[in-house]
Amino acid sequence: MISVVIPAHNEARVIGRLLDALLRDARHGEFDVVVVANGCTDDTADVAERHAGGDPHVRVLTTPVASKREALRLGDAAARGFPRLYVDADVTLDTAAARALATRLTGPGAPLAAAPERRLALAGRPWTVRAYYEVWSRLPQVRNGLFARGAIGVNREGNDRIRALPLVMADDLAASLAFRDAERAILSGVWAVIHPPRTFADLLRRRIRAATGVGELERVAGAGAPSARTAPRDLVAVAAREPRLLPAVALFVAVAVLARFGARAPLRAGDFDTWLRDESSRTGP
Repeated sequence: MISVVIPAHNEARVIGRLLDALLRDARHGEFDVVVVANGCTDDTADVAERHAGGDPHVRVLTTPVASKREALRLGDAAARGFPRLYVDADVTLDTAAARALATRLTGPGAPLAAAPERRLALAGRPWTVRAYYEVWSRLPQVRNGLFARGAIGVNREGNDRIRALPLVMADDLAASLAFRDAERAILSGVWAVIHPPRTFADLLRRRIRAATGVGELERVAGAGAPSARTAPRDLVAVAAREPRLLPAVALFVAVAVLARFGARAPLRAGDFDTWLRDESSRTGP
């Protein structure tokens, strides 16, 4: 049985979209789904129950603690099977994609971790958001990393690896860096649909949160640990390959500077619990 753990904080508007896609073509008992509604002030748990359609293999847990880290821990403890997928509630992952991830993680020579390709739903986004993601999606660490894909799968050995990691805000980045290239796989032609912010302000909120998470992870890991920070040479390479993207690269740099500035206060305070949430991507299709 393939276990799917879905942490969900106030995701009533989107959790049904994910569950419908995930379960639409699933065989009876194929997936053991654990939705962890954490710290919700909306009806996330009720919506998840309705979209489960009475399937006994879909369980909805609740906790008053608004913490993705705690939700992942609770979901992992409740999950019954392997391979195990961790899926963000605000992405879309269909049955075939979940099945492909699980298949790739099974059998001799399988990687310890696998993730889908990203399909960025950029329709209706302002040019600033589209330009940012044009550059971001071309960066080598973004193309090759397991992070920011909305879903990551592990087998039992891979699960042991990530359970040993410290609990940090940038949990998907920490998981990505925990596996060597030979231990992880990005599945070509297997997609998770990512819903980027609909406003520049929400993009900046996401990037401040990401910068804060990277700073926390670097503190925990210490000097010399692997990093996913963007190097200037990577941006130069993007602009050199595609000169039309030079304005987008300039915008990307400006966002990165603003995000690092915005992360200074939480990093000084050691505040790694305040989740700067992008609400705009949780509206519309």
